[in-house]
Amino acid sequence: MARIDYQTLLDNALKSVVKDALVHAQFNGLGDGTHFFITFRTRDAGVVLPDFLRIRYPDIMTIVLQYSYNNLHVSDKEFGVQLTFDGRPFFIRVPFSALVEFKDPSVDFMLSFQTKMQPAATDNDMELPLDEKPDTVPDPGRVVSLDEFRKNRKQ
Repeated sequence: MARIDYQTLLDNALKSVVKDALVHAQFNGLGDGTHFFITFRTRDAGVVLPDFLRIRYPDIMTIVLQYSYNNLHVSDKEFGVQLTFDGRPFFIRVPFSALVEFKDPSVDFMLSFQTKMQPAATDNDMELPLDEKPDTVPDPGRVVSLDEFRKNRKQ
């Protein structure tokens, strides 16, 4: 007989608390000093981040939902939100399975989740193993020298 994985059951129940809090924020906004600190694994499958953020935060990132966020959308499996980084808006999508921690300091509330490594996102070229080499060598007839495009400086 298979054992009951209580930790997984508990994590799933607690993630539904996070989902419900985000749904509340989606429809009612955050007021009365409420703000969320959401920490997640950046390399989990389904996480969508701009490349420069994935480089800055290769494993774990914390975002803050307080004043300047837009387009918060919550589904059963993930949430997406538009945040501003370096003065520009970017969309982030985070599956609930990638959550590490959720905090609402306005009411001294925090949830931590057991970290399980998920398969890395396949749409991210940073995920290729370093020891993997291509099977083929580029055709030398297709290599273009940049010298052809430079202006002749001897003139």
